[in-house]
Amino acid sequence: MNLLLLYLLLLKATATSFSGLTSMPVVRNDMVERYHVLTDRQLNAAVAAGRTAPGPNGLYVVGVGYFVAGTPGAIVGALAVMTPAFLIIPMMRYLGARANRPAVKSAIQAVMLAAAGLVIAAAVPLARDALVDPLSVAIALGSFLFLVLTKKDTIWVILGSAAVGLAGKLIG
Repeated sequence: MNLLLLYLLLLKATATSFSGLTSMPVVRNDMVERYHVLTDRQLNAAVAAGRTAPGPNGLYVVGVGYFVAGTPGAIVGALAVMTPAFLIIPMMRYLGARANRPAVKSAIQAVMLAAAGLVIAAAVPLARDALVDPLSVAIALGSFLFLVLTKKDTIWVILGSAAVGLAGKLIG
């Protein structure tokens, strides 16, 4: 895949998602299903790596770029993550002055609901690839419950899951 096409596909995903992981369905559709340059396992790895890095949730797009085209792909992914912010900031300033209007509140609420739906839709195919045995199901369920019940930072889930997975492999 050439770098311009990679940039345009990742830009499409990041520009239409409004927050990090809501771009996953678009990335998965383009990279895994349409162009076959990435596997679900690689997408899962990119998401996990992106979640351990400080900064926005959308940093997994840098990992996607890396898996597709090496270091140049990672640079393209980083540019695709940053471009929407440069374009959206002026728009947010304009909307900020009108944030209390019912139509703007309604639009923001609808976007938030759509974002939640996109994250759930992206999780289903990724879970199919990752949930391969009872331990992986337990890790996924435990991670979900931990995050929902404690509101702790996701880094603890990632570190704890890695430790449990490693222990599970070493024990048997």
